Amino acid sequence: MVKIIKIESQKEAQALFGLHDENAKIIEKEFKVRINLRDNHLKINGPSLNINKASDLLAYLLEAIRRGQSELGRADLHYLIRNFRNPAQGGALTDFDLSIERLSSGKSIGPKTQGQREYVEAIKKFDIVFGIGPAGTGKTYLAMACAVEALKKQEVRRLILTRPAIEAGESLGFLPGDMYEKISPYLRPLYDALYDMMEAERIEKYLETGIIEVAPLAFMRGRTLNEAFIILDEAQNCTAEQMKMFLTRLGFDSKAVITGDITQSDLPQGKPIGLLQAQELLKGIEGIKFNYFSGSDVVRHELVQRIIEAYDKAQVVK
Repeated sequence: MVKIIKIESQKEAQALFGLHDENAKIIEKEFKVRINLRDNHLKINGPSLNINKASDLLAYLLEAIRRGQSELGRADLHYLIRNFRNPAQGGALTDFDLSIERLSSGKSIGPKTQGQREYVEAIKKFDIVFGIGPAGTGKTYLAMACAVEALKKQEVRRLILTRPAIEAGESLGFLPGDMYEKISPYLRPLYDALYDMMEAERIEKYLETGIIEVAPLAFMRGRTLNEAFIILDEAQNCTAEQMKMFLTRLGFDSKAVITGDITQSDLPQGKPIGLLQAQELLKGIEGIKFNYFSGSDVVRHELVQRIIEAYDKAQVVK
């Protein structure tokens, strides 16, 4: 069986095939098909079922390229292959209208799964959103992209990024430096995501002027946060008291996103998990949205999804 897809330009073909035709070789290997370009026509040869899945993926990639996605990372390609090969496990998105941020490299940040899409839509619609699920599902990264977008559009005046500085088996008192130096490692993931989405000079300026604030959760006590986009990361490490304190900081024209993985709490044994309590108490309140991610939403290495599935199957909870 042969299927043909029309290519509009040589530049489009180069973006699709990748450097040294690497993308095409990966797709050929994963779907067991042959891909050839002749006179602006892409010919796909192989078993009919494989051809249909490969052609659906290629059509998806072409549409992304035509909408300005100039760079396709290898990790993204492998994730898309996994979804198009096994659509029942989550399914890739079939449209591109929810891109949030465009990096200087030309790469767009946006949802890659249906679960991520629903999460982004919830963030845009609701004032308080919970993103609950395993590592690698984009909970914090997508929330950060939405926050940066809101700041650029002047929908908020500042970004506040926070997480609990839980000790995780180590004593902060034995670490060198002042308090900020002690808690800096706990806040590093938030900085990493931020530097992915904005120029370093602008971030430094915003940090100096308070437009962007990155601080441990304890620093939120006693404040009212108006016209702000607030992200609470690693919320599974919040006590019940801390979660209540954080949620009641929300001021006028503000939005809060709370992310966490209930199975990965570092709180001492027997200590109530604030994220669990919030889930039970707040589910029915209008204006608050809970979004849940599964292994099919993982966008890290393919093995991460398999690891999560193995732990879920064994019902091993930390």
